[in-house]
Amino acid sequence: MAQERELDVFDRRILQVLSNEGRISWRDLADRIGLSFSPTLRRVHRLEAEGTIRGYMVDIDERRILGAMTVFISVTLERQVKEILDNFEARVAEMPEVVGGFLISGSTDYMLHAAVRDLAHYQATLDYLTTLPGVARIQSNFAVKTFIRRTNPLIEPG
Repeated sequence: MAQERELDVFDRRILQVLSNEGRISWRDLADRIGLSFSPTLRRVHRLEAEGTIRGYMVDIDERRILGAMTVFISVTLERQVKEILDNFEARVAEMPEVVGGFLISGSTDYMLHAAVRDLAHYQATLDYLTTLPGVARIQSNFAVKTFIRRTNPLIEPG
């Protein structure tokens, strides 16, 4: 496997600006980071080619689409075998309520981040999860307050 290239100060500036302003023009980006247009564009293309920049997206407020209640659902499976894990992940990936899913270590197997409209929607979500093969236990925690939500990591200057 090839060694990853270290990001220099200009790469970090590019990432910092784009993570906050993904629709900025290339000229404005060049001005903001202190390089001319062509070197800035080459750097952006290199960061894309290397996979450091994986894409550009819109940040949608899931509360407007799915619901204002944020819930973290811990799921424990009966057994951790590949077939059950793969099936569970595929079925959960189809659920619009689930905005994040993680196979985790510890006393449970999965942590799901979901958004629901109300308790009835939450109950319907749980009802579906309990029908999935291999599910042994479900535990939920509702978020009382979101004090930080990042779509990208903080980029510190190099």
